[in-house]
Amino acid sequence: MPNLAIVRRLEAVGFRAWPAASIQYDGSWQIRLTAGHPSKRLNSVNPLDPSDHDDIEIRVERAARRFDSYDRPLVFRQTPLAPPPLESHLDALGWRRFEETIVMTGKIDSLDIDGGMDHLPLKDVGRYVDASIAVHDRDQSLKPGLTEVLSAIRPPSGLFVLEEEKTGPLSTALCVHDNDLAGLFELATRQDMRRAGHGREVVRAALRWARHRGAETAWLQVESANIAAVRLYEGLGFGEVYRYAYRQRPGY
Repeated sequence: MPNLAIVRRLEAVGFRAWPAASIQYDGSWQIRLTAGHPSKRLNSVNPLDPSDHDDIEIRVERAARRFDSYDRPLVFRQTPLAPPPLESHLDALGWRRFEETIVMTGKIDSLDIDGGMDHLPLKDVGRYVDASIAVHDRDQSLKPGLTEVLSAIRPPSGLFVLEEEKTGPLSTALCVHDNDLAGLFELATRQDMRRAGHGREVVRAALRWARHRGAETAWLQVESANIAAVRLYEGLGFGEVYRYAYRQRPGY
């Protein structure tokens, strides 16, 4: 069983690092909605207290109406903070569980981040957004929403792009420095340039930047099915703290 105090802290810094446009609460269930970006982290119900499980059926339907008003499918994000009766309720209704994600941490002084070239973070959000969309091979329609999300981040953040003059952006990463923690987000390497060390290089550069700013612990989230990425982070010295997954009604 993971340490729930650590889970709560990482969840809190994660919400600050990837801010939703609308945040409402139903008891301790945080309802995050963002019209401009479809990310599930920005459009999900996040239960934050294992003991808060009264009136589950009513609250699930109430959340569904809120998601309908945003034209979003209702999604629950189930961390160790979610009440077990809610999990049982969704199981009984046949809600599918998908995209299991591992949350990992590592003490920066113990991570293998020295070596390789130094890369300064970009100050141009638009340039970073263009690089991120290209590297992730995402639709250009996401540009305004991603720009809005990045512009809303309040803790200091570093926007890192590894690129070559002839081939363009190779790898990108967002590093958010929140007190003693440094969170890595949006890490990706262009599909035709993978397995060449670019992801490792951009992670190392981002975490050296965070270390220079005084961060002591790095953390990140990676889908458990992404074996190559999990091995990369384990090779740098990260270890698993907890897992979460999304839940959605049958038929979506």
